Amino acid sequence: MPGPYITPRTFAFLRELAAHNERAWFEANKQRYLDDVRDPLLRFVSDFAPRLAKITKHLVADPRPVGGSLFRIHRDTRFARDKSPYKTHAGVAFRHAAGRDVHGPVLYLHVEPGNVFAAAGMWHPPAEAVRAVRAAILERPDDWRRATCGARGAKLDDDPHALKRPPRGVDPAHELVDDLRRTSFTSSTAFGQKEACAADFPARFAQACRRKAPLVEFLAGAVGLPF
Repeated sequence: MPGPYITPRTFAFLRELAAHNERAWFEANKQRYLDDVRDPLLRFVSDFAPRLAKITKHLVADPRPVGGSLFRIHRDTRFARDKSPYKTHAGVAFRHAAGRDVHGPVLYLHVEPGNVFAAAGMWHPPAEAVRAVRAAILERPDDWRRATCGARGAKLDDDPHALKRPPRGVDPAHELVDDLRRTSFTSSTAFGQKEACAADFPARFAQACRRKAPLVEFLAGAVGLPF
């Protein structure tokens, strides 16, 4: 079994980056970022590919350092009030093979001090994708329930941006009205830092992904993608 991909050094670097979120500090500590965050997570992406293929052949594990599954550490501050140049977490997204610009569901790993989780689904997708998911829920309510309810379903995260009222044309008394008001469709599983640093973490992450696969499959079908 390969060694841990996430270690206490990963969290140490991210904590210090949060306290010194400036270019001069990052440049002085860039090798630590490469050694303790970027390169181990790129190795995780590459090594996770066979596990991912057993869940679906339509999501991609791309270990390229630029443009791959690992999000860049630099923040896009063009339209942000917060001009801090760096993210203080690491994120890995296994996107659909149809292309980066396709608004399909993803499997996601978030690594942050005190906040490690696996997630699946669609977070703040564009309006046309939200409408497509709502239409699929209305058309196939039993499939939606199987994907999101019960022992085998993926419990949905809270959506603080859900509509205050039902979408136009939806009966306020509809039994799935709360889901139809959603603007995001995600499900998360939290891990402790010790779990994330354990050698068996890839297996734990894969198990969480498998449990969320029915949700991802439903969402992919809603927007016309294979799973």
